[in-house]
Amino acid sequence: MTRETNRYFKFDWITIVLFLMLTGFGWMNILSASHMGDTIDYTDFSQPYGKQLLFICLTVGLIVIILSLESKFYERFSSVIYIISMLSMLGLFVFGKNVNGATAWYGIGGMTIQPSEFAKAATALAIAKHLSDLHTDLKLFKDQIKAFIIIAIPAVLILLQNDTGSAIVYVAFIFVFYRENLPKAYLVFGVLLTLITLSSLKFGDIATSIVVVISILTYHFTRRKKPAILKTLLALIACVILSFGVDFLYDNILQIHQKDRISLWLRLEKDPLKLQEMQRDILYNLYESEKAISSGGLTGKGYLQGTRTTGKFVPEQHTDYIFSTVGEEWGFAGTVFVVVAFVLLLLRILHLAELQKLQFSRVYGYSVAAILFFHFLINIGMVMGLIPTIGIPLPFFSYGGSGLWGFTILLFIFIKLDSNRINEW
Repeated sequence: MTRETNRYFKFDWITIVLFLMLTGFGWMNILSASHMGDTIDYTDFSQPYGKQLLFICLTVGLIVIILSLESKFYERFSSVIYIISMLSMLGLFVFGKNVNGATAWYGIGGMTIQPSEFAKAATALAIAKHLSDLHTDLKLFKDQIKAFIIIAIPAVLILLQNDTGSAIVYVAFIFVFYRENLPKAYLVFGVLLTLITLSSLKFGDIATSIVVVISILTYHFTRRKKPAILKTLLALIACVILSFGVDFLYDNILQIHQKDRISLWLRLEKDPLKLQEMQRDILYNLYESEKAISSGGLTGKGYLQGTRTTGKFVPEQHTDYIFSTVGEEWGFAGTVFVVVAFVLLLLRILHLAELQKLQFSRVYGYSVAAILFFHFLINIGMVMGLIPTIGIPLPFFSYGGSGLWGFTILLFIFIKLDSNRINEW
């Protein structure tokens, strides 16, 4: 009887403790960034900290449900879960609620639900199912196409909702594919695509094309085993077309606020008056965030004592810019704690993924790590001004019920899959 009871508690408690630490510390900072006045009413559900506390309490029930289901359930019904998730996002175009220019939420009473947050776990399950199929081989072009279609569908639906930040996250699955033997050519192509795009915007299409042509020809003639001439010519043509096509895509595809953010990041704007105007508008949040972080010093100003946080200098600080609250009130020590906690969580997930006996569980574990890593990297990079501003939350930390539940589902499905390995052992 004791043995039967103990098996239900054989979960990776290191991962669970890291989750609890991040969620709890995140709520403390949401409280600091959103409370008004001297008194704090924890049951005031009109305030973000009150709502988030309710979301956290409901998360406990969600975790119990996830861990109660059989591990095989997630593999067996992965396709059904994926289809339901995609249909829920399609429904937004009919029943969706527009918030801040994005039609990405369902309004249910006084709450809003964002389906794209749950689509990450659904897509991870679908990818794990596809790649673990005995007939799937990522070295084959047809299987590569199927894998890319699985991640393209939610990404396109999210783009159509005008939520570019959430769509970018699906690039993270490339690392999962690479782990499962996707040819290196795709990774090389992705790096070249990024470099050529940035170079064309910064230095111009002609200069970039010249550098690309010289580089490719040098590579061709210096290799002992020279690539086929046809492949070299196709690479040259593709790269030159891309170099000259970047400006067209930049001018005609991106929205004004997106172009402004990229322009400021790459320092493309030369007009000083226009630059000052853009900085006051586009970079206001970033500048205030950087000031808040730098003012914290080594140990911070103290919990609930951050003057820039309590003064509401950073708009919507409890959401995407929550990391600035950590910097001001907890200082460099607090920011290091958060970064280390996330790094430990990511390393733990990757370690557990490699221990999995089933390919489905391993692929899903890598998907979880990739998604969390992208959110972590982009959010903190954005808050510190290292990358352009993109509306993307910090997992388990930023305010939002859909985000918290979506990341919780994503993580705890893997914890359940991993428990199957532990119990069998």
